[in-house]
Amino acid sequence: MEAITNEQYNFLQSRTQKLINAYSTVNDQSVLHALKQLIEEEVKELVSVMSLETQQLFLTITSVQDKITADQYLSKVKPYVRPFIDVSEDQLKKLFSKVKKFKGPALNQIPLREISYLSWEDQGTNKRYIVAPYENRIIGLQGSFSTKHQKNICSICNKYESVGLFSVESKGKVQGTYTIRGNYICSDYLTCNRNLTSLQKLHDFLLPLLS
Repeated sequence: MEAITNEQYNFLQSRTQKLINAYSTVNDQSVLHALKQLIEEEVKELVSVMSLETQQLFLTITSVQDKITADQYLSKVKPYVRPFIDVSEDQLKKLFSKVKKFKGPALNQIPLREISYLSWEDQGTNKRYIVAPYENRIIGLQGSFSTKHQKNICSICNKYESVGLFSVESKGKVQGTYTIRGNYICSDYLTCNRNLTSLQKLHDFLLPLLS
């Protein structure tokens, strides 16, 4: 079955909300027509590799005018969402092979169709782990995590949410020295996943910290 990813589904959901907002606030038909054309082009690009029949299904987004029609549309495209990459506990242990007494997540409790990246915390060590797809491979990062009980812009989803400070320690250029880099990220990674409409910011966040 042809498929889209979680962040692509979130993108479609965001566009249905744009249409709902426009129909509730704009009376100018030319403005509504222009918005529908723009969204149609965005969706065409998103599903360009799919069959014509499937493309036509996704392009019915332009019929959305209110919450009822949005829910009807999203219920049709939701089955096309591909689950997150299938990872085993052994694969995670291998990805974080340098971590002593590694403790992974409860994989059977994760809503795989609702995430673009996997994350969990080891409460005993105050460590947070992040696993994400990148160029046909899986990358993993661990760092210290402290919840600040405050709101700020998340470095991964770029939304204003409850955040904590994620810090990674790396070796400095001078032998025996270390550099600590910290970023605010969503305290609840499922909320963060629901906010993602692209993997770009996730990769922009991860890659410098992996080097």
